[in-house]
Amino acid sequence: MDKARLVSELAAIVPAPIVTAPEELLVYECDGNTLDKAQPDVVVFPTTSEQVAAIVRLANQYQVPFVARGAGTGLSGGALALHGGIIIEMCRMNKIWEVDYVNQRAVVGPGLVNLHLSLAVADAGYFYAPDPSSQGSCTIGGNVAENSGGPHTLKYGVTTNHVLGLEVVLPNGDLVHFGGATLDTPGYDLTGLFVGSEGTFGIATKVTVQLLRKPEAVKTILAAFATVADASNAVSGIIGAGLIPGALEMMDHLTIQAVEAFTGAGLPLDAGAVLLIELDGIAEGMEEDAARVVAICQQHGCRQVRVAKDEAERALLWKGRKQAFGAMGRLSPNYYTHDGVIPRTRLPEALERIQAIGKKYGLRIANVFHAGDGNLHPLVLYDERNPEEVTRVMQAGEEILRTCVELGGALTGEHGIGMEKRDCMPWLFTEDDLEIMHRVRQVFNPHQLCNPGKVSTPARQVPLWRGDP
Repeated sequence: MDKARLVSELAAIVPAPIVTAPEELLVYECDGNTLDKAQPDVVVFPTTSEQVAAIVRLANQYQVPFVARGAGTGLSGGALALHGGIIIEMCRMNKIWEVDYVNQRAVVGPGLVNLHLSLAVADAGYFYAPDPSSQGSCTIGGNVAENSGGPHTLKYGVTTNHVLGLEVVLPNGDLVHFGGATLDTPGYDLTGLFVGSEGTFGIATKVTVQLLRKPEAVKTILAAFATVADASNAVSGIIGAGLIPGALEMMDHLTIQAVEAFTGAGLPLDAGAVLLIELDGIAEGMEEDAARVVAICQQHGCRQVRVAKDEAERALLWKGRKQAFGAMGRLSPNYYTHDGVIPRTRLPEALERIQAIGKKYGLRIANVFHAGDGNLHPLVLYDERNPEEVTRVMQAGEEILRTCVELGGALTGEHGIGMEKRDCMPWLFTEDDLEIMHRVRQVFNPHQLCNPGKVSTPARQVPLWRGDP
C-alpha cells in the first residue's frame, strides 16, 4: 500500500488537518527526551472514540504501525513512531464529559491537560491528586499510559490509584470498557493492568477518575541545609517519625541557582540543598505536626526554616519546584533527565555516587526530585551541538541507572521505560520475567502494531513501515 492511499483513507475518517509535510512532521519526531528521534509518516487528530477505532482498524488492514500521542511531554521516548506509520494525536479529545461531586468522580477525554481538571473542580472544593511537574501541559491520557506521579505521590499515590475506569480502543480496533464508576469492580483488574502499559495495550479514549476534597489546611515549609546528606537524613527522619507530608521534595545547590534566578522566590543561594515540605489535612493538629517537622530538620543540621505565610508565597515556592526543569536553560543549552528510584534511606549514598559520575565524565549534574519516595531526577547538563559531549551524557546516564538498580531501586518511578530504558530491563528482570511480559502484551497486541518497540524488545520485530511517496 502506498502512503498517498493511506492518507486518502485517513482523510475519509478524520477531519483536517492531516500532517504529512516533512517539515511539519519534525514536530512529532521526539518527546521531551530530545536525544531519541523518529519521524512518523502521517499525523491525524481524531475527536471521537469512533474515529480512533476506525483509524486503528485501517492500520490493521494495511499492517501499518500506530502510536497514540498527547502533549509530547514524556521523557522516555514513549510516543515516538519508531517504525514510522501513524501518530494518533489525542489533544483534541479534551472534554470533561461528566463531573459527579456526590460520588467524587469525573469522566474526561485523554487529551485533557492534567491541571485543567483540578482548575475545573476547584470552586466546588475538589482536586485531582496526580500532579506531574508538567501538569500545566501534560495530558490525562499520557499520565495513564506512563502511570505518572508527581510531588504529591508520597501521600496520594500515582495515577493508577485514581483511575476507576477506562474506555479503550484495543490494538485491533475494538472499543471496550475496563473498570467502571465504583472503587472496585468484579473480575480481573484490567484497569490496573492497562494503566502504565505505555500505550502498548491500546489507546484510552475516555478516563473515569477519582476526585478528592481539598484539604482543610495546608502548611508549606522550606528548609535549607548545608549539604545534600543532611537534607537526605532529614527526609528519613520525617518519615521515620510517622509523619507523611503531602509532598517532600529536594533541590540541590546547582538547581537552587537556576530556580532562584528564574523565580526570585528567595531561595538561599548558599544552601547545599533545600527541602520543600508540604503538610495537608485537617486543621486540628497541623501546627503541632509542622513544629515536629521543623524540629526534625533542625536535628539534622537545618540552617534556615521558612514557612509560607500565605497562598501567594506557597504558589511561588511551588512555581520554583514545578518549573525547575525549564529553569535549567539558565545553566545549559540542554539537559538529560533520568527517573531512577532508590530506597530513600540510600539517598545520601546515591547522590554522592551520582556526583562522582558527573565528575568522571566531566559533566554537571543538578538534582531535583521526590525525596519522600526516593524517585530521583538527575539532570545531566550538556550541549547537543557537541557530539562527543552527547556520548559522555549517554554513558553517564547508563551509570546513573545502574547505580539505582545496585542500591536496590528501579529503572523508573513515573517517566516509563519507553525506548530509552528498554535495553536496561534485563538488569532487573530474568528472561522468564520478560517472556511473561511479552505474552501478556501478545494477548492485547499480537501483531505489534500498537506502539511497537517500547518497554521491552518483542519476540517478533515490526519492520520499518514506509509507504511509497
